Amino acid sequence: MVDLKPIPHMPMPSSTPTSAPARTLLASAVPALLIGVGCSLILLAVMGFAEVVQQWLWQTLPQWLGVAPHSKGWIVGMLTATGIAVGLVVAYMPGHAGPHPATASLIGAPQPLPVLPGLLVALVLGLAGGVSLGPEYPIMTINIALAVAIGRAVRPESRLDGWVMLAASGTIGALFGTPVAAALILTEPVMRGQDTSPLWNRLFAPLVAAGAGALTTTLFIHPIFAVQVPAYSGGGVLLDLVAGSAIAVMAAALGLLAVYLLPPLYRLGQRIGHPLLVLGGGGLLLGLLGVLGGPLTLFKGLTEMQALGHSAAALGPAQLALIGLVKLAALLVAAACGFRGGRIFPAVFVGVAFGLFAHAVVPAIPAALTVACGVLGLVLAVTRDGWLGLFMAAAVVPDLRLLPILCLVVLPAWLLLAGKPQMQVIAAR
Repeated sequence: MVDLKPIPHMPMPSSTPTSAPARTLLASAVPALLIGVGCSLILLAVMGFAEVVQQWLWQTLPQWLGVAPHSKGWIVGMLTATGIAVGLVVAYMPGHAGPHPATASLIGAPQPLPVLPGLLVALVLGLAGGVSLGPEYPIMTINIALAVAIGRAVRPESRLDGWVMLAASGTIGALFGTPVAAALILTEPVMRGQDTSPLWNRLFAPLVAAGAGALTTTLFIHPIFAVQVPAYSGGGVLLDLVAGSAIAVMAAALGLLAVYLLPPLYRLGQRIGHPLLVLGGGGLLLGLLGVLGGPLTLFKGLTEMQALGHSAAALGPAQLALIGLVKLAALLVAAACGFRGGRIFPAVFVGVAFGLFAHAVVPAIPAALTVACGVLGLVLAVTRDGWLGLFMAAAVVPDLRLLPILCLVVLPAWLLLAGKPQMQVIAAR
């Protein structure tokens, strides 16, 4: 979930609409640029190391042992071992790897620095071990904590929320390889603040950070979210609007089911008590789910959803439905048990699977439309952020002809979710 309530607005020198001269904005660009680049480099380093460990665990090691890397025994054993390893980190490392992810928002208050080593180790273990969570929450937490600590050390008089905003912007830009997502997501909290200066004055430094993070990421890697589906023809707009709305609402309802299931699963884990038991048992469940759904349901889901798009025609509706439900169940188990990771990337995978399933059931509905609307509904339910839902749908199916439809389709899905709980457990105080 994206929740920027702890960050009311970016501090500006005055509340009058024309009070921020160009030199003030340019001065804010320097720390924003440095933070954006730093956020991207941290993301790249962590993801690169996790991929090396993943390759060793899922290719090199089973080859040495003469075991098929995607055999049932290896999947169950590897996920169970990953759960035990993460459980040891959460139980015994200083800071216990930060707050439980089920109770934390994507962007929140900065964590103490002693929390970061455990969180980093738990993240790498989960990503490499095949857990169905993305990197966004831990990376965001790490970047915010470092930006606040360094920023307040350099400028003790500066406001904390400004450093948080810059780190959040830089991380979002780095994660998605574009500052557009940051611009959309941050518009709402910036407008919610008390500052009356022009919107683009308040977004200036965050967009510098987001752009720097995105550009740094694309210098090394090119994040690809697009799933290969036939291009949208643009015919039958009214029918497509009705069909798209129905698919988005059903996808949002599926995501809402996960929202309602997370708190009782979290409480069950809390009753079990010790993180080693909870995460070890959760790893075993994830392994069994991986056997049921197959290798495509493992890991964070970005590469896997592209492979799913390539093989959708050969899988058929029943297999696509199974893959989507297993991935959603794996996301729930991982989040409820306390594996350190984010929910956006696996939610996008589930949305893609749901969209491909809908197209397989009703081939007359264009696959581009069903996939985009499936992603929109799932991301909307999981994050409760309309801008992020629209952005991810457009990133997965990058066709400008779909944008007008998506902007209307989001409305009935939002009505379904209005007043419903968010995918975040409110921990008892």
